[in-house]
Amino acid sequence: MRLLLVGYGKMGRLVGELAREYEGEVVGIVDPQSSSATGTADDDRWKGNVDVAIDFSQGDAVRSNVPALAGRGINIVLGTTGWQQHEAALRAAVAEAGVGVVAAPNFSTGVVLFEAIVRYAAQRFADQPEFSAWLHEAHHGAKKDAPSGTALLLKRAIETGGFNRHVDVSVTRAGFIPGTHTIGFDGPSDAITLTHAARDRGAFARGALVAARWVQGKRGWFDMQDVLSLRDEAGRPVGGHAGKGDS
Repeated sequence: MRLLLVGYGKMGRLVGELAREYEGEVVGIVDPQSSSATGTADDDRWKGNVDVAIDFSQGDAVRSNVPALAGRGINIVLGTTGWQQHEAALRAAVAEAGVGVVAAPNFSTGVVLFEAIVRYAAQRFADQPEFSAWLHEAHHGAKKDAPSGTALLLKRAIETGGFNRHVDVSVTRAGFIPGTHTIGFDGPSDAITLTHAARDRGAFARGALVAARWVQGKRGWFDMQDVLSLRDEAGRPVGGHAGKGDS
């Protein structure tokens, strides 16, 4: 599996370090801010020489990176956040190029399974009007987006689980926290909390490499629920509300 690393910060470097464990070989690096860069996203020499690009760059770079890579026949694992306002245009570019993309705000297998658990819990609490829901997420002080993409994903999981009441969302940015997300359902006499805590970035890098291996030879726009086979026969995420679909 020939890999192009797009973005060579902490996550990009970690993906490169772990690539061989997943039968991957890094053949190029794209990062205008790194001295390790070997080309740009629109470099024609990637065409035919790269199987999958793993993008952990910046949200504002995705708008140009994805069409450039897709146009060269390269499948993409997209781990960057902050580009969602351009999603329709990116999906169109991917469809026109006939490549495959796995896009997810969080590639951790634990987070993807946590999302399924949260959706199921929301489905159970949806018919208990005395319970309200809240979400808190904490990350290191250098993280730019707030709430995190994972927090937004979990909020959507609560909603697609059928919980149609307000979900209070709060954010902490401090120190070197790798990432902690807590969901709570609070009633008049008791409360339930569900928490996922990341110990390091390894879970995200390994998940991205699993996605890269999976997306080879595929066409279309996918997420980690597809990669981990967490959809029912109707294509809904496991634990989804019967009255609502998901894309």
